[in-house]
Amino acid sequence: MFRFNSPDIPDTRPIACLSANTTWYVVNFRSRLIASLIKQGWRVVVLSPPDRHVSRLIACGAEHVSITLDNAGTNPLKEMRTLLRLRQAIAQIGPSVVLTFTPKINIYLSIVARTLGVPVIANISGLGRGFGSGGWLEQVSRALYRVALKWPKTVFFQNEEDRATFIDAGLVDAQRTVRLPGSGVDVERFSPRPKPEPGPFRFMLVARLLWAKGVGEFVEAARIVKAQHPEVEFVLAGFIDEGNAAAVPRATIEAWEQEGLVKYLGSFDDMVPVYAQADCVVLPSYYREGVPRSLLEAASMGKPVITTDSVGCRDTVEDGVTGWLVGARDAQALADTMNHLLKMPHEQAAVVSLQARQRILAEFDEQIVLEAYGEAVSGTLGRHPESMLTGARLAPASPV
Repeated sequence: MFRFNSPDIPDTRPIACLSANTTWYVVNFRSRLIASLIKQGWRVVVLSPPDRHVSRLIACGAEHVSITLDNAGTNPLKEMRTLLRLRQAIAQIGPSVVLTFTPKINIYLSIVARTLGVPVIANISGLGRGFGSGGWLEQVSRALYRVALKWPKTVFFQNEEDRATFIDAGLVDAQRTVRLPGSGVDVERFSPRPKPEPGPFRFMLVARLLWAKGVGEFVEAARIVKAQHPEVEFVLAGFIDEGNAAAVPRATIEAWEQEGLVKYLGSFDDMVPVYAQADCVVLPSYYREGVPRSLLEAASMGKPVITTDSVGCRDTVEDGVTGWLVGARDAQALADTMNHLLKMPHEQAAVVSLQARQRILAEFDEQIVLEAYGEAVSGTLGRHPESMLTGARLAPASPV
């Protein structure tokens, strides 16, 4: 199924297995965690569907094991086969601990690891499409979480509202939960830098181009703002998820470009020079976010952000201080806020940028997350999650 290091060179390090629904996710959001674990003496194996980012993953020092996973699949027989394949993979890898990310992986690998007696650290980075629908999918998701989350000794949450939702619904024991500041930001890499070329004010949306990320509202706001400020630029940067019914079709984006409303930059492995081109980063999401990494990275680079007053998104902004919050699905309110920023004196806008950067340094430094994970895996989860807290910077589980 897969091959590890040569048996002539035995590797006696304990194995930490990281798993998510895409290799892209692990590379973009967990590369520094991989480096930290390797530095601590762990052998890191990533279990994920293969994509063009596998080579980048291996360059990080991790080994890769391929799996097949249908993120949107609901066929019971096919999902049972997926569970069996995951169990086989974990049995062959033989990890000392499994670190899971993304909804389906959190559920399935917690169930699989329990049958093998392997400790799990789960990370709830957003509730996925199964929550909020009110239909059978939400009921099934809740039932599966209730079963799966009985096994992990630690369940990390990226915002307090998701954590409260799970606890109130009886899906997880409060004493095994810890809230992290999102996935954290590499504040040295994502540091302020000047705009590479002078030009018109540029609003930028950085995300997977799904309708629920507020792409339509962003474009409608662009239409409103451009009626008064035709010189202002609106830019989309992110992956077009071809074949996903929830994604914005490429043809629609091309039509917007032809109309002169937006420019589509594409998707990028290195986002630092992309953020540098923006004057403000916008995410009008009504998706059930964890804590959007794009907004944290942009703020770390001193970019004011505009986002919705929604779960996860609101954690990234101190409204009116480091950026602005608007109502979800409200293109007019978004346009009004954009116009407010355009009219703001340069000195005042510079203060917002400075405060955005300072808040990230104080509350969202990635080192907070790395320290929490380091404590968790080094003790093979033998201690209560509160022992992982690093002073006042890491938010403990609040009483329920």
